[in-house]
Amino acid sequence: MPRFAANLTMLFNEVPFLDRFAAAADAGFDAVEFLFPYPYAAAELAERLAAHNLKLVLHNLPAGDWDAGERGIACLPDRKDEFQQGVGRAIDYAKALNVPQLNCLVGIPTAGVDRDTALATIADNLRFAAAALGREGIRLLVEPCNSYDIPGFALNRSAEALAVIDAAGSDNIYLQYDIYHMQRMEGELAATIRKHFARIAHIQLADNPGRNEPGTGEIHYPFLFELLDSLGYDGYVGCEYKPRAATADGLGWLRAARQRSAALA
Repeated sequence: MPRFAANLTMLFNEVPFLDRFAAAADAGFDAVEFLFPYPYAAAELAERLAAHNLKLVLHNLPAGDWDAGERGIACLPDRKDEFQQGVGRAIDYAKALNVPQLNCLVGIPTAGVDRDTALATIADNLRFAAAALGREGIRLLVEPCNSYDIPGFALNRSAEALAVIDAAGSDNIYLQYDIYHMQRMEGELAATIRKHFARIAHIQLADNPGRNEPGTGEIHYPFLFELLDSLGYDGYVGCEYKPRAATADGLGWLRAARQRSAALA
């Protein structure tokens, strides 16, 4: 069975953020991820991780003004300097928190930025970030996101993300495969995971429709977990979903997955 990381941006959101580390550990998680560490001192986050024996497996590069609707700046040619400064800041946090990989949300092109320019800018920025992260032994990830939840996002499908990764020309850039986003955009989950498995470094989940916990929608997660086992996936699966109620009340899917794994052992 895959290992699971609680996404603290979305799970246990009934409690203050810094208390979510304890809640995740109490629920049986040994790893967490979240969007951004930057509102907090790295030492404060490190203390919470150590206190609850948790690994931080992923956070994102700075992504612009999130509250104003920005979802990344890697596609914006007039903000390359800001992007590069953000890479340095992200590396500082990743080193302090022992994070092995950082995700790049590429953003929404602004008016006047045509698609070819946006894609070329993304490739340039990814090339810079991959080199900087590589010098520190950190992997760079790129995540395509669905255009229903994030209209205008520059990369919507697996093939689009892989094409810009190829254009960047680095061996330190991998695909972050979010099952929910890709179900909405392209389906064919098992076939796509199998086809691109060697290029996938991190997986995230939520069910569809609703982006709620597994078992609430149309995605057959027991099948996908078995597929990941059969492929030898040894990373974490980030639980990036919106709980229907209190997070702990919706973890039956996780208990069932662990029981299935124990029965097969």
